Amino acid sequence: MKVVVIGTGYVGLTTGVALAYLGNQVTCLDIAPEKISKLKNGQVPFYEPNLPELLEISRANLNFTTSYDEAGIGSSDVVFISVGTPSLPDGNADLTYVKAAAEALGERLDHAFTVVVNKSTVPIGSGNWVGTLLREAYSRRKGSRPDGMYGVASNPEFLRQGSALLDTFYPDRVVIGSEESRAIDTLTNLYRPILNQDFPAPVHLPRPDGLSAIPVVTCDLASAELIKYAANSFLALKISYMNEIGHLAEKVGADIKQIARGIGLDVRIGPRFLQAGIGWGGSCFGKDTAALVAISKEYGINMPIVQAARDVNYHQRTWVVDTLLHELKILKGKTVALLGFAFKANTDDLRDAPALDIARQLIQLGARVRATDPVALGNARLFHPDAGIIYCDTPMETVRGADAVILVTEWPEYHDIDWVEVKKSMDNPLLLDGRNFLDRHEMVRLGYRYVGVGR
Repeated sequence: MKVVVIGTGYVGLTTGVALAYLGNQVTCLDIAPEKISKLKNGQVPFYEPNLPELLEISRANLNFTTSYDEAGIGSSDVVFISVGTPSLPDGNADLTYVKAAAEALGERLDHAFTVVVNKSTVPIGSGNWVGTLLREAYSRRKGSRPDGMYGVASNPEFLRQGSALLDTFYPDRVVIGSEESRAIDTLTNLYRPILNQDFPAPVHLPRPDGLSAIPVVTCDLASAELIKYAANSFLALKISYMNEIGHLAEKVGADIKQIARGIGLDVRIGPRFLQAGIGWGGSCFGKDTAALVAISKEYGINMPIVQAARDVNYHQRTWVVDTLLHELKILKGKTVALLGFAFKANTDDLRDAPALDIARQLIQLGARVRATDPVALGNARLFHPDAGIIYCDTPMETVRGADAVILVTEWPEYHDIDWVEVKKSMDNPLLLDGRNFLDRHEMVRLGYRYVGVGR
């Protein structure tokens, strides 16, 4: 099929490259010329494992442009809108980029039938709104109605940064929402190789053992839109719930890791997203839970459980600072080292990163904060140059003379670091493991004052 993807962020570019690998002719469109210039040169503008390799493999089926006219909208089978929908101050999603994309599409619809897909996470009702924008933009330019030229669909993504390609090729399910059967049929055919799992797996992304077919959920627009918000909010809730139980575990002398294993073996609960720590960050959970709370208020409905998940999560960042105050008594003049700055491992994304809030609070209390990260330092220096944080290129530079080390991001490099040398470099061997990532008994044996979450 001929596919256009508007937006070359984590979702848009991953989707475009994967569909190109499957044999579709894909044009990725972005209004940021620096992104398109990099992509034309084979460079991915963000860190995502295996994406540069797949981009190179799929180049024959890929085109990159900043021009809607060059993208060939009118002759495309499917157009994905994969632009940013950041949070507004009231928690609602900012749909400025979605509106601009929909209007640009509407002006370029042709007589061929095109499925316009909301891939971005958008509020309930956005599919109908996009349909109206398409129709109005077409009518303003052509003076007639675009009857039969397009169908609107919602196809929410469930990608995890750091494993986005695995989640694209081998998803738990594919959700397609539309009021038009023709749109559903087109998208089902587009995803057929993934649904049937009959495509040749990339060498560096082997198919999981035993995977033979992927369920597809077809539904109306509103249900597909709400599925996305409900899924992310539930995952966020699981993490916050474990953090809340973790505080009780610490008080009574229990171990949250054993508790997670004990309840995770219950098939009704499952083991995933039960890791206590300093909480979630990134571009999805915070934004989507805030949007769900805001959307619900429009209908006179409160979301106390979702709001509680948010409150618990952001309290974890303050808990880290409170714990250091308890251990060190005074933070003024003390040096705190942060191992990891990205919101999670295998990404360079700093959106809603816990490290930023923790560092700011520590600096306000008079501490000197050093930070390092295997891949996110470039973004840290670029986007947060005036945060008062000392960015260090290596872990050993970061921990030298430190009064405390906080493991913020569970990079494998930090598991295998020479913790004997780290301790020798520190002024005070206080280690706060914000991800319960390290072997507690081994750290204690090495002479650290080890503090975990809920342990």
